[in-house]
Formats: sequence, C-alpha cells, structure tokens
Amino acid sequence: MRFLKVNALAGMLLVLAVAFSPLSSSDARAQYNAKLPDEEIPALFVGLLTGQVGNPQILIDLIDANWHPGMVPMVLETYRFTRDMKISKALFDVVEKRTGQTFRFNEDAWQQWLWKQPEQRHPAYAGFKSLLYRNIDPKFGGYFDDARKSTVRLDEIRWGGVKQDGIPPLRNPKMISADEADYLSDSDVVFAVKYGDDARAYPKRILAWHEMFVDTIDGVEYAGVYCTLCGAVILYKTNFDGVRHQLGTSGFLYRSNKVMYDADTQSLWNTTRGVPVVGPLVDKGIALERSFVVTTTWGEWRRRHPQTQVLSLDTGHNRDYDEGVAYKSYFATDELMFNVPGEDDRLANKAEILALQFPDAPDDTMAISADFLARTPIYSAQLGKHSFVVLTDPSGANRVYESNGIEFTDYDGDSTVTDSTGRPWRLDEAKLVSKDATILKRLPAHRAFWFGWRAVHADTRLIK
Repeated sequence: MRFLKVNALAGMLLVLAVAFSPLSSSDARAQYNAKLPDEEIPALFVGLLTGQVGNPQILIDLIDANWHPGMVPMVLETYRFTRDMKISKALFDVVEKRTGQTFRFNEDAWQQWLWKQPEQRHPAYAGFKSLLYRNIDPKFGGYFDDARKSTVRLDEIRWGGVKQDGIPPLRNPKMISADEADYLSDSDVVFAVKYGDDARAYPKRILAWHEMFVDTIDGVEYAGVYCTLCGAVILYKTNFDGVRHQLGTSGFLYRSNKVMYDADTQSLWNTTRGVPVVGPLVDKGIALERSFVVTTTWGEWRRRHPQTQVLSLDTGHNRDYDEGVAYKSYFATDELMFNVPGEDDRLANKAEILALQFPDAPDDTMAISADFLARTPIYSAQLGKHSFVVLTDPSGANRVYESNGIEFTDYDGDSTVTDSTGRPWRLDEAKLVSKDATILKRLPAHRAFWFGWRAVHADTRLIK
C-alpha cells in the first residue's frame, strides 16, 4: 500500500534522518535514550511504512526506547500494512521482549491476548490511527483525534478494507411494485417492514452489496443497516430529539460489527446499539430509536402484502445482484473474517438468532436461536419490564409483540393467534388486535449471527 506524505510526518522523519544519518553501529544508536514527546510517537510507526528514513532500525530503536504498553496495537496495525519482513521481525522482537509473549506473526493471537488485558491506551494512539488511516482515505483522519471522547476500546475498532461509503448506501432508493419485481424468486430472502399502509421489502441479494439504505416509510425517514459480517439488519429512525443524523458506512468495524458515521460530526456509531461511541456526539444522550423488521421470503411477504413495494435493480450501481452472489464464500462457512474477543461455542458462530433489546433496559438483552423458534411457533418470556411473545410462521419469520402477561396457546401460522381463554387475536405487522379491540404493540427485534450479537452483548441471555 502506498502511503502519502503528511507534512507533520515528513518533517519529523526528516529530523530523524538527519540526526541519525551516520548511525551505522549500535553504539551510536544507543546514545539516543531521551523520551520523545507523546505526539511524535505515531510518526515512528507510520515512518516504517513510508520508507522516508533510509535505516528503519533507527525508528525501531526509538520505539523500543520509548516503549509504552499501549504501543502493542500500533505494532499490530503497522504490521498489517508492511510488506517488509525485516521490519516485521524487528517490531515483534521489540514487542515480545517488552510483553513476554511469543506469538510472533500470529496477529489473531496477539489480539486475543491484548483484548484480555485492561486497556492501556497510549496518549497518542488516536492520533496514530488518524495519521495511519488518512493515507487510505483522507476522511478517516477525522474519525480519530487524541482529544475525541470514546466509550469503546480504540484497539477494537478495525479497518474493514473499504473507504468511507466504499460500500455505497442506497439513499431514497427506487422502489417498484410486487408485480414488476420479476427478478425475485419466492424463496429469495427479504428484510421487510410495514408501517401504516406502507409495506416495503429490501432483498438480501441487493442489500448485501450496499449494507445500508436510507428511505422514507410512511412519512418517516429510517436508516436500515445490514451488517453482512454479523448477519444483522437493524432499522433506526434517523431523527433523534429533532436532529436528523445523516448516517453512512465508516469503513471500520467494532468486534466484526459494522460501524456507522454521521456526516455532520464524523462521529463513529455502534450499529448494534445505535449510539455514538467516538467523537463529539459521545455522552450527549443520543440513542436512535430502533424499529421492527422481519426477515422472511419474498413469496411469503408478497402473499401477506400484495401491495408491497420492493427495491428495484436500478440502484445506480453496477453489481451482480443474483441471489447468493455477494459474500457467498463467507456465508458458506462458520469461519470469521475478523476475529472477536471471546467466541462462545454454545452455538455455531453464524447460527442465526433473534436479537432482543428494548429501550427501557438497553443492557438487558436476549438471543433466541432461530432453530429453536422454528420448532416453537409460540414462545413467551420476560425481558426487562416487558413480557412478550414471539410468533414464528412456517417460513421461519419471527415477529415479537407485547403480551402483557396474556398466555397465547395457538397460532395458525398466518393471521390469527388464540389466547388461553379462547379469544382470537388478529396479527398485523405493527400489532396484535383482539376481538374486543385490545391492542398489543409490536416490539423491535432483528435476526443476527450468534457471534456478532454475543461479541457486543457478552452477558446476553441465550435461549436455544
């Protein structure tokens, strides 16, 4: 990867190159033992990638002389980009000496060890990330700054391999009628919603290439975020407390979960929680309102909602939108593309679960195995203050409603649920309605891969 010259970096490296140009012996290098200012440390690591200092051992020795435990993630991120094995070996010689660990070039092992330690962030680590990643996309430089607040470990925010919006969101995408959608088969997977009279379907085969849509449904703007790596589709209202947040794809991941950014402040957002975690919006009390969405088949959704609209293939982008093309090899195995702290083998990594988290108790979460729900069409439980029921139809689609302690005993798999008193209830996408007009509201829930949900919610309850 070719790194650009940044003025501050170039100036720092020029000083080092002049100061140490005659150094050909370890004795000469050893004369330099003074501590560098924290803000100059990032230039040492990025300098190993630019090649602007003829003798990289100068920079290695300075890293060693200025060692701080928070340099471990800087070593790993530098190693990720260097193609010079001599530099890699010299870096790991230092980090192994300083940590006592001997993982050598096993980056995953280093990360797992690192994440088990309390975070010891170097004072200039955010500045390092800014200096490093702005060479990939200048916009990345705005994400990280040593003065920016953060509520997550920065060493767990990892570059996903694309630039900002390099996976382009679909903004106000073109929709067509069900009758026009001849490109879809009944078995194709769709992520679908119906608010008021406005029913819409977003096929997985399209969203896998875009990972986000921003659309106005029943007069309200929503951002639908599809994290292909963690298997989650979550729908958020973009307006919070009168402020509209223009969200996009940051290019980074947190524990293999997609990280969003907002255009106004370049804050980074935890997609699973819907909150800012790095930048000016941190600690402002912002938590986007989550809405319900169902994962089902096109045939089943169209049967229930023949007037539905659905994404057009005319997205403005040239992609192969055939079913199963995007991420085919990733979905075909249980292997992860990016490791996460503490995998949990109670389920396979990519086993699908229904993820539950309600606004009044955001730290109380539940994961219910999709296979369990397929065998249990009516499942009732309690989460926080909410008693709820999950109804699963023959297509495997899950819908979650308040139950208010009512026991449901029969579900026809379509539009009628019966409670223990024999009272019938009509199933609507937004609510259950009894014959006497009692209403039970739909609750937010979404499907996800087990590993991705567990990575963010380590203490989640699992039902399987």
